[in-house]
Amino acid sequence: MFAAETVVLTRRDVAGLLSLADCIDAVERAFRLHGEGGAPAPGVLGVHAAGGGFHIKAGSLPLSRNYFAAKTNANFPGNPARGLPTIQGLVLLFDADNGRLLAAMDSIELTILRTGAATAVAAKYLAREDSRVATICGCGIQGRVQLRAIKHMCPIEKALVWDINKEAAASFAAEVGDELGIAIVPARDLPSALRESDVLVTCTPAKKYFIHERDVPAGMFIAAVGADNEDKQELEPALLSPKNKVVADIREQCASIGDLHHAIRAGTATADGIHGELGEVVCGKKTGRGSAEEITIFDSTGMALQDVAAAATVYERAVTRGKGIAVNFGGR
Repeated sequence: MFAAETVVLTRRDVAGLLSLADCIDAVERAFRLHGEGGAPAPGVLGVHAAGGGFHIKAGSLPLSRNYFAAKTNANFPGNPARGLPTIQGLVLLFDADNGRLLAAMDSIELTILRTGAATAVAAKYLAREDSRVATICGCGIQGRVQLRAIKHMCPIEKALVWDINKEAAASFAAEVGDELGIAIVPARDLPSALRESDVLVTCTPAKKYFIHERDVPAGMFIAAVGADNEDKQELEPALLSPKNKVVADIREQCASIGDLHHAIRAGTATADGIHGELGEVVCGKKTGRGSAEEITIFDSTGMALQDVAAAATVYERAVTRGKGIAVNFGGR
């Protein structure tokens, strides 16, 4: 089935074919290959629009075959008020040896899962093994996946959730607590929540940092997920100074659009001065956490190779299980 056609997959199809655990495995492999130099450097292009923006991320990976994927995502934070998803988009997956279009799939579920998966991989190498309390800033869909991802890697027993929208934090706590079997509490005071936490994930559309160095305790692991264009910022620039272990998903990309970008502009960090890239840590070229006291930071801007790995997993399962619609785009 689908020997010559392109497989077209909806969001529901993707959700049924890709679990968080499987996505974590795929994303870790992608980071390892990147760190080993086994994959070409991925690319990213961003275009601003009124009320949001678009980005295109593309990359290639040698997996069961050579795959290339290009993802176009629209990100409009005001969309929920319009009854639309914040993120909408499409992933095109190709055979990188002959250029054949293998699949076209909705990007929403894939983006949500692979973003959480990257945090899980980073936590595996950078968080303390005894991390039991997490703070999640941003209580939308991504915040939920981020907590599931952290719980997958760390023995989390309690989560403090914070959002500018207090109702969103309350809904998060009510909906996810029973699912994960842990205590989830809306945080009334963010600095107090941070000081009792081992892990912090920020996944907000903030354009001005709200995480201050003075509130971050020794030994904390931070995954800064929200800054995926040059206008977004979540961490005080001083946090990304060389005294802390800063790890980027892609160094040059973080220096252009991540929280690292703002630290460089503020003069508290340089691109070359950070500890390294996550792929280097995963493959053993760079060390992970070195002590219980050090602060570790993962600057997550979204690596195209995460999309390739996740999309390849979805496509291979779709073929095996006969899912999706077969379309011959090149037919006459």
